Amino acid sequence: MKIVLLLLLFTVTIGSYASYSKEQWKERPDLKKYFKEAGVEGSFLLYDLKQDKYLGYNLKRTKIGFIPASTYKIFNSLVALETGVIRDEKEILKWDGIERKISSWNQDQDLQSAIRNSTVWFYQELARRIGQERMQHYVDLAHYGNRNINGGIDRFWLDGDIRVTSEEQIDLLVKLHLNKLPFSARTVDIVKNILINEKTDRYTLRAKTGWSGVPDKKQTSPTPIGWWVGYVERKDNTYFFATNIDITKDEDAKARIPITKNILRDLAIIE
Repeated sequence: MKIVLLLLLFTVTIGSYASYSKEQWKERPDLKKYFKEAGVEGSFLLYDLKQDKYLGYNLKRTKIGFIPASTYKIFNSLVALETGVIRDEKEILKWDGIERKISSWNQDQDLQSAIRNSTVWFYQELARRIGQERMQHYVDLAHYGNRNINGGIDRFWLDGDIRVTSEEQIDLLVKLHLNKLPFSARTVDIVKNILINEKTDRYTLRAKTGWSGVPDKKQTSPTPIGWWVGYVERKDNTYFFATNIDITKDEDAKARIPITKNILRDLAIIE
């Protein structure tokens, strides 16, 4: 009798969960057209804060962990400010004089310019100043991705062992928006400000790109991957997004933002 009751309870629980999941998560296969037009494979996930619902394309992929690449600069900025290794968004780090392939990197940088230009050397220096122990502390405290920062303190988000899913990218951004991360209000406000990509009378868009640059044998994708993650604040609601694509050739990286913006326009979230 007890076994029957347990089985019945298990069935009801699973049934309720499946129903809840189906209601909260909606697959939108029609959004594939934006990836097809760009000639890339990938996924898109959107979270509607007011409705507490997700929708997206290729939802199975949104639950797979990928290297965060430069999207980790969001979290790196938070930790750097909180630990005081950089005072604020205006403090300048001197360029080391080494010529790098992206010309905008070859100059002195502050936090604002470094996140805008996605300057790798700047964030590597911040990570070294933070150190392995403090970085691990905050990664654990904030439950960032798989929490594995092996691979070198200044490399782990580029080609190390840390992995993050689209769902986890959005979770971080929701907590950032709601000030529910283990960082001071000052730290959070600075990072929110440096993430602003667009600001209009109708909405504010905050976002960050990422590009792994090299194939990752530990991922399901044999090619480098690209990200664009962020959120759109409107007066009546806030929408969080994470776009992830395979980059089979360098030109594919340009597709991350147009794909996302086309979908956001389709959903009447931006103009």
